[in-house]
Amino acid sequence: MAHDNTRVFKQVLEEKLFASLEGPLPEVTPRCLPGVVEFTGKSMAVLGMRRAGKTTFLHQIRRERFDAGAPRETLPYINFEDERLSGLKASQLGHLLDIYARRFPECHASKKMLWCFDEIQLVTGWERFIRRVLDAELGEVYVTGSSAALLSKEIATSMRGRAWEILIHPFSFVEACSHNDIALPETCEALSQSERLRVEAAFDSWLSSGGFPEAQGLNVARRRQLLKDYVDVAILRDVIERHQIRQVAALRWMVSHILANAASSFSVEKFYRALKSQGIQISKDTVHQLLAFLQDCFLVRVVWMESQSERQRMSNPRKCYPVDSGLIPVFDRSGRSNVGHALETAVLIELERRRSEVTYVRTQSGYEVDFFGRDAEGKEELIQVCADASDAATATRELRALIEAGREFPQATMRLLVMHRDGFPSDWPKDVVVETAYAWMLRR
Repeated sequence: MAHDNTRVFKQVLEEKLFASLEGPLPEVTPRCLPGVVEFTGKSMAVLGMRRAGKTTFLHQIRRERFDAGAPRETLPYINFEDERLSGLKASQLGHLLDIYARRFPECHASKKMLWCFDEIQLVTGWERFIRRVLDAELGEVYVTGSSAALLSKEIATSMRGRAWEILIHPFSFVEACSHNDIALPETCEALSQSERLRVEAAFDSWLSSGGFPEAQGLNVARRRQLLKDYVDVAILRDVIERHQIRQVAALRWMVSHILANAASSFSVEKFYRALKSQGIQISKDTVHQLLAFLQDCFLVRVVWMESQSERQRMSNPRKCYPVDSGLIPVFDRSGRSNVGHALETAVLIELERRRSEVTYVRTQSGYEVDFFGRDAEGKEELIQVCADASDAATATRELRALIEAGREFPQATMRLLVMHRDGFPSDWPKDVVVETAYAWMLRR
């Protein structure tokens, strides 16, 4: 039986390999990834939630290489999310190299291939195979996966620092406009009223519908069903099956709670008590684990309180967000307006896209600032998000928290982001930057 499986695996791998080297390369919407660089001799690990665009990003890289003059046969691509490859082990991946070497001996000898392996974490022991390819200098390697914990653990323990992570989230505002052929200005300074209204309409549409590529252009009913299906598949494949979860009811309740209450504080203790009150038997440790699994599969993003004390950080509630603002109306049945929560979610995801470390701030007086971001160069930024700060009382509340946090973090830029230009406060301190969220996102 093992021999038969090996023969089938070889046939499937050969079929997929040659199919990837024939026919036109897929047309894709280019992704804008600030701070992403390529390193010779490293594996580029492309991470993100299912359907966020990891596969199309691999095709984007392949097309860029082809347009730059790389021969088509040096750009192999294999997707391992294929039921025919179920049970494939790393020791059998060597067949790929043998098949390729026999068919393209000159390319194999040149060692200038770009190997793209999609959802490779489904292959047991995959990291040893990738390290073998890198050690033998058989070309560059891109891998994708929909589990941060799984890939990161394997990369750290087995690939010995020979990987660079690339995070793919659903389309940003800029990417969504590019995908939908909506022209954007280079800058939002000195826009005419008609131009500003056009940009604001595009921003409003993106914020409510979200950035998942396949959801673009769908009507509300079809989009919501598609996004609900995405969540169901992520829960099933990336949490329940991968981690052998038995507390399925608790997991689904957690997902619904977090996605329906974006930007809200999440207390493990309170959620644990709520589950117990409903007769669901579960431990606090399991609640912690479930939240970690949802974050690892990128469905949920968790923001901790900024603190030098690990004990203080752990004792304060986390703030939880969906990975895309389009998921909020799918799960929120309250009938309330979600604009503020959607805007805050979009700002967080943009900060992650820019590779910033993100926390939130609670000042000594108990005021809260939504985000404290620290970019790769160490630049700090305090960001308060408010859909409409034109009301005097609202502006006072938002700016008061921002200014007090600025005293505690004097090196940080203080920024207030609002939805539209008419949402600016009537007055604000000169050391606070006030701008629309879309203008901030356009500075890419």
